[in-house]
Amino acid sequence: METTGLARDDRIISAAVYRLDARGEVEDHWYTLVNPERDPGPVWIHGLTSEMLEGAPLFGDIAEEFSSRLADRVLVAHNAVFDWQMIAREYARAQREAPVRQRLCTIALSKELGLPLPNHKLESLAAHFGVVQRRAHHALDDARVLAEAFRPSLRTAAAGGLRLPLHECRPLTEWADGPAPRIGRQGGGYGGYRPGSWRPSRRRPACPYPNPGRYEEGKRLKQGMRVAFSGDTSVDRELLEDRATEAGLHVATSLSRLTSLLVTNDPDSGTSKAVKARQYGTPVVDEAAFGQLLRDVEPAAEHLLGGR
Repeated sequence: METTGLARDDRIISAAVYRLDARGEVEDHWYTLVNPERDPGPVWIHGLTSEMLEGAPLFGDIAEEFSSRLADRVLVAHNAVFDWQMIAREYARAQREAPVRQRLCTIALSKELGLPLPNHKLESLAAHFGVVQRRAHHALDDARVLAEAFRPSLRTAAAGGLRLPLHECRPLTEWADGPAPRIGRQGGGYGGYRPGSWRPSRRRPACPYPNPGRYEEGKRLKQGMRVAFSGDTSVDRELLEDRATEAGLHVATSLSRLTSLLVTNDPDSGTSKAVKARQYGTPVVDEAAFGQLLRDVEPAAEHLLGGR
């Protein structure tokens, strides 16, 4: 998709879907412009002007068709958490729920496959598999390129017995009723939606287990370990933190001598957490390694669980 920007109140202005079968072969494709009811944002990137979007359908008008193509499918995208969040917000504005239950990020998959890419841009993934981009930042051509690059990725994963990095798509859980703001050149409203009012419920419970100490390389994570995150991640940071919490780990917002592990893709960066980790000798792993460790977290000692 193309959007008016990257913020929570930005809108989708074009969307494309390539549906693939289990082997990654194309079944069909679909494309539409979407009137965002506001300025189109960075026209110099996506090329879609206000005039071009003037007569385009609103998201509510294409929601049913979009749903029919997403239902019972895995959402595959490059930086999939961004696509999922944009889709979920648009459905929330239309007072509907997106029919997506799982997503797969091709950035995460390329890391799992160990592809020798110079960076994690779509163009680099495409070049690795010899896929030619005809029209960058056009939703339909971007979707085509991704579909063609995903097919060999999928087959490589299958040949190596690699478990695909699937993640749950959680629907938005909060809705703000009341008068809508009037936004954009046409004065269009968002129904009962208020920009910034959406977000999943984020009150994280305290970790019930004591800190068993630092992580040791080659061993398993253990419930109660104190984990901090630093820098950019391919999987949304909040989702990583949720997975860690669900596994029984203590997610820390800062790094201290008590921290068991720092998760970062750039351990040599100058962030305060990375600097402290070097000072304290805190173990460091990257996002991909942390994802593997999360699959087999050692339970806390039985007597700490009340003998269960």
